[in-house]
Amino acid sequence: MTQHPRLMQPLQLRGRTLRNRIVFGAHTANMSDQGIPGPRFGAYLLERALGGAAMIVAEPMPVHRTGVLTRGNFLHGTDDVIPHFRAITDPVKDAGAVILQQLYHIGAHGDSDLSFAPHWSPSGGPSYHDSDGSHAMTGAEVEELLAAHIAAALRAQKSGFQGVEVWAAYHSLLDQFWTPWSNKRTDHWGGSLENRTRFSRQLIEGIRRACGDDFIIGLAISYSTAYSVTLDAEALCEIVALHDATGHVDYVTVGYGSYLDFEGIIPTFPMGEKLTTPLTAQLKALVKHAKITSEAGIRTPENAETIIASGEADLVSIVRGQIADPHLASKVAQGRASDIRSCISCNQMCWGRRSRDYWISCLINPSAGREFEWGGDRFTRTDTPRHVLVVGAGPAGLEAARVAAERGHKVEIHEAASVIGGQFRLAGLQPRRGQIIDLLDWYERQFARLGVTLHLNSYLDDADIAAYRADHIIIATGSLPNETGFRRWVPHEENLPGLAHGHVWSPEAVLRREARLGDTVILYDEGSNWRGVGTAWALAEQGKRVLIVTPEPFVGKEIARTAADGPARRRMAQLGVQMRTEHMVMAWHGNGATLRNLLTGETEVVPASDLVMSTTNTAFDPFAATFPGKATHRIGDCAAPRLAAYAFYEGRKCALSV
Repeated sequence: MTQHPRLMQPLQLRGRTLRNRIVFGAHTANMSDQGIPGPRFGAYLLERALGGAAMIVAEPMPVHRTGVLTRGNFLHGTDDVIPHFRAITDPVKDAGAVILQQLYHIGAHGDSDLSFAPHWSPSGGPSYHDSDGSHAMTGAEVEELLAAHIAAALRAQKSGFQGVEVWAAYHSLLDQFWTPWSNKRTDHWGGSLENRTRFSRQLIEGIRRACGDDFIIGLAISYSTAYSVTLDAEALCEIVALHDATGHVDYVTVGYGSYLDFEGIIPTFPMGEKLTTPLTAQLKALVKHAKITSEAGIRTPENAETIIASGEADLVSIVRGQIADPHLASKVAQGRASDIRSCISCNQMCWGRRSRDYWISCLINPSAGREFEWGGDRFTRTDTPRHVLVVGAGPAGLEAARVAAERGHKVEIHEAASVIGGQFRLAGLQPRRGQIIDLLDWYERQFARLGVTLHLNSYLDDADIAAYRADHIIIATGSLPNETGFRRWVPHEENLPGLAHGHVWSPEAVLRREARLGDTVILYDEGSNWRGVGTAWALAEQGKRVLIVTPEPFVGKEIARTAADGPARRRMAQLGVQMRTEHMVMAWHGNGATLRNLLTGETEVVPASDLVMSTTNTAFDPFAATFPGKATHRIGDCAAPRLAAYAFYEGRKCALSV
């Protein structure tokens, strides 16, 4: 019996029954092959349909050559995609989900590297995606884009989609028409509210006329308070009411952020949750026909249940939550919410990969995007159960142990520390990163469910492993901080000058509270990721005066791909953290450090009580290369120190091969 009854209630939408209120909303998975949807994308969507999602809104389809935004976008303007989409939509529908396709055009905010076309916009405003300007459309070009949207909707219908979602979110083309700041036209497409909404109203009416009364039409909007020039809640309500009055719009999805407020579009852990409910509640009280979907920062069934039960929305779009656990909806329906592997809002492998124009995946669910190869998040039981010994309970070891047990192997895992998680647990002690601790608690619940034997405070040596009655040995002992003070950008110096003065620490020592720190700390960050940034933030929260020094052009460069670097720098600045970019720590004096400006070569001595060195770790692998009679595998940081995503990946891949 579900503990989330309102979330599991069916809903009627344009004559179709949604089996619950959970939507797997539109997002760019970037999985096409030369513009053609193939097995990677098909299996990705099907896994979420098998996992119980009520409605799936497939990746945005650019409607026109001027709307191409990513390498992985589907081919626009051609029927060549139809049979390939049919191979995807039919299985999704057979699995019980309703499937739609989002149609989009980004207007001014294009990417010329990919479209090789001018960005078309209402009034020729600048792009907030690249540094280019845009082309102010002629009246004929506006009509061309109207026709392109309608043609794309018809093509979606022929492809087996049961509807389309018209994209007007994030200051896209339609939003640019709606917004006076970006629509300065003096013809009948600009000026009054009626004129500014003419494009979207005619577009939706055209789709309804072309595709018929049983075709679902959704409208995606977004809300942000970051800039006064974007539409406020009152203006959005007025616009939605105009569209709702036509009876053509079946639902409205409300997202957060915009191209002007990019960090809000895919909110990371520094941001709050349930970001759109203030506006969805207003819309619910206003609309007469359309259902309202709340999106952005809805990670958990508890959040979703609260939104539906309180009447703040009719549906919830949980995207990253169903990337992390594609069976979220079915687990809720079965009363197994505690078995859901909750998203940790890191954005590292979803938006982080998409921002680099790769197909998306997930840090904690490496099967995402590999469902067609790995069988999704469902594991085939082995015909030959083995005894598997896992040494180390960091991310790689945890995932290897869990998946091996899911496949029916007998698994024991030994961890030298008193708790599981390794350095990943330390990351969970950084500000606002408690979701990592929740994930580690989930692993312990899964071990109890699967019968994995967990040994804590258990250090094994070669003799212990050799004597173990195990068929497979999985070494996942992780990595250790580099104790020499080696800096990548001073390769000729093996050791940091002045290291012997003491008061030089690793981020791990700081987060374990092993470091005895004074009031003023220099943190040298060579990785430019959360290991250094999160530690500096944590020290500032403790009241330390912190100077973060990095050779990079800005603090947090490696987390820029997750859109979390801005919120992190903003919070650190509020806490008084000083940031010195394009600088090196050249020497430590026990009470200060010599810094060198990488641009000018000038040096200065900065006083400090302590120095924290966030540099590349070294692999920790104290064991023999192999053990006679036992298959030996090495995964995660003990093979090479890297980010956590690769440890989870190698843990799952290894367990699938055992």
